[in-house]
Formats: sequence, structure tokens, C-alpha cells
Amino acid sequence: MNSYFKDFLLKNTQAKDCKEIEMIQSLWSGYGKISRIQLDGAAVETVVVKHISLVKALAHPRGWNTDNSHNRKVKSYQVETNWYENYNQRCTSDCRTPRFLASFSRDQDQWIVLEDLDTQYPLRKQHLKISEVKICLKWLANFHATFLNEKPEGLWEIGTYWHLATRPDEFASMKASELKDKAKTIDEILNNCQYQTFVHGDAKVANFCFSNDENSVAAVDFQYVGGGCGMKDLAYFLGSCLTGTECQNHEAELLDFYFNALEVACQNKISPNQFIELEQEWRRMYPIASADFTRFLMGWMPGHEKVNGYSLGLLDEVLADF
Repeated sequence: MNSYFKDFLLKNTQAKDCKEIEMIQSLWSGYGKISRIQLDGAAVETVVVKHISLVKALAHPRGWNTDNSHNRKVKSYQVETNWYENYNQRCTSDCRTPRFLASFSRDQDQWIVLEDLDTQYPLRKQHLKISEVKICLKWLANFHATFLNEKPEGLWEIGTYWHLATRPDEFASMKASELKDKAKTIDEILNNCQYQTFVHGDAKVANFCFSNDENSVAAVDFQYVGGGCGMKDLAYFLGSCLTGTECQNHEAELLDFYFNALEVACQNKISPNQFIELEQEWRRMYPIASADFTRFLMGWMPGHEKVNGYSLGLLDEVLADF
């Protein structure tokens, strides 16, 4: 453990000593790691520490080790630190996140110290039952309601890691197609929605932590949080935890559930008539948000399992409308 960070951690937690007891995971492209740290003599037994090294990575899992990729990663960690320092405390138990404890930086390294969610939310899943999907959709609905119509200052102006402006390399690698021709139009429609919120930006199933009774979740990883239409999170999330066939079979049910939860969460944010407008607009945006993510995949990894009959069907629907 870095000696400067260790001193900082001991001072901020009033612990007598600390040690790393588990490396939870390495960060994408070798930019650092997430660890569980045991504290001796502090108010809590463990904390989770995200250690980021901003030295440019030499390799990338998919070969995208470009300047654009590096600069995007650097900004994403700045955004995540801003998120935890300035916004995270506004998330209630209905959109639970890890409590922010401290942050520290020195030279090319930075650390974010967070509550260890495993004490309350120890379960991680890859594929969800429909009832579990709805628990996560309720989280998203409450998150979107919390930040509805707010400006993402210090965050990504446009949230998500795949939006067009931040993915020029992948866009350039796309084969000529109607989707490539209309990619800018799709992007502009999403960016110019009347009703905007903060999107999580990487709302995949792996970033949701379930409680032991499986009745509630907390979410982690806020590198790509920023402004946008809530449907970007929804389309991305459903594709991360369900097969294309399951998405097709349950789309109407799950969208209805999300909007019912969103309506409840928005009661003190906007008027009933405004919510009707929001729902009408966002329902139109759902296939467009899916098409936008498919555009990213077609440049990044065209053979990805999320490029399936369901997502291609939504894409055809969108292309036919423009």
C-alpha cells in the first residue's frame, strides 16, 4: 500500500492500522484496482478503496489503447470523484449507493474510499429473473427522478461510455451502413430530449449489488454518470441481464413497471401533466437508445452477443422512421 495513502487513510478513519485483505477486481485496461481494506480500531471493520493509476495503459482488452481511450478513462475517474464528493449523498435508500468516505490524490495516483457494501449487499448476479430485473428498474427509476432536469456540473455533459462524441475510433471502424449514416441523427435526438436527467452511464447487471433477501439493490461504478435520457440506462441494462428473447417477451411488462415506479418517484418533482409528457417522450426514446448502443457495438465488437435479433429489430424500427 502506498505509504502516503496509508497515512491518509489511518488519519481519516482514525484506525490504528490497515491492510489489504482482498483485491476485488482490477480496473479496465490496467488503470488500477479495487480492494477491500481491513481497518484496526476504526468505527468500521472494512472499507473499499478504488486506486486509480493515470499512467497510460499499454494494453486494452479489445485493442483500443488509443489516446482517445486514455483521455476518456482519465476524465471518467475525475467524474467519478466529483460524483462521490458532490452528488452521491443525495441518493436515498431507494437508489442506494456506497457511502463516500474520502478521496486522496498524489502525482498520477488517486484513491476513492467507500463504504463496504458487502455487509448489506453481498450478492452479485449475471443473469436475472424478471422479479430481480424489476428491483433494479425501481433503483433506476428513483435515481432518474432524483436528478430530473438537473445540470450535470462536474460530470459528463452527456452520460454513458458509448455516446458518439466520445467514441470516434469505434465510429471510424464501422462498416458503411444506414446505421452509420444516421448515427449523428440518433445521437442528436437523444441529446435534445425535453426531459433530461442524470444517467448512471454503465448500468449493467454487474454494477448492481443485491441484499441477502434479494429484495433490494445498491449500485456502484459512477465513472460515466452524466446528463441524458433515462432510456439510455434502461436499454443498456436490460440487454446486460436478459437474453434477446427475454427482452422481446418482457419488454412491455418491464417498461410499464419502470414508468409506474418513475411516476411515483417523480410526484414531488414535476406535475402529473409533465409526467405524461415525459413518459410519452421517453417511450419513443427507448428503441432509439437501443439503436444508439448497437451503433457503438457495431464499431467496437460487431460479433457481441448483444447484437441479436431483439436489438436488430429495434434498430430496423428506428431506421425506418428516419
